[in-house]
Amino acid sequence: MAINGDDEKPLQKISEAFIELANTVKNNSQTSDQEVGVQLETAPFSHACSLVSPLFGCLGIAFKFAEMDYVAKVHDLGEAAKSLGTLQIMIDQEVEANCVRKAGSHTRNLLRVKRGLDMVRVLFEQIIATEFWLMSLDTGLKEHIAASKPYGNSLKNAASTAYAQALAPYHGWAIRKAVAAGMYALPTKAQLLKRLNEDGE
Repeated sequence: MAINGDDEKPLQKISEAFIELANTVKNNSQTSDQEVGVQLETAPFSHACSLVSPLFGCLGIAFKFAEMDYVAKVHDLGEAAKSLGTLQIMIDQEVEANCVRKAGSHTRNLLRVKRGLDMVRVLFEQIIATEFWLMSLDTGLKEHIAASKPYGNSLKNAASTAYAQALAPYHGWAIRKAVAAGMYALPTKAQLLKRLNEDGE
């Protein structure tokens, strides 16, 4: 069953939203004053990030804590967008108020959202790298791997790598151990793609 129970393709929506942000940054960098820098509006950024939220839910219990934290932080950025037009304005105001490191500050929440995005990026990079590796094998070896272990269908290595690179350095021992235990409950790649309505059916 897909995330929303319909024909929506969340990965396509995410891709389109971030391509639009990238185009905005590219266009602004070509026309903006170098001293001012690129101004990224908070609302479209928050919206694009909100589209990523369902991905955490699709990964199961191992990333439930990350999903809850990510959703809360993205919601905060959405609320901040009502009064703070750009991310730079938001950051500048909090730097001036010396509250960047305070729990619950918009800037700290932005950092947490960035880490969540990094984890998702690394996860999909790892999935793609595994696919390319499997495609490069000769047919006999592919069949052997498929018969002995669903290596190409497992998300454990990709998710472990993504977590280790993006989130683990900022988590304490207890959270790292809980995530490690939850890795055994991850969906398979095929199950993830089905949940994301990307299974080709």
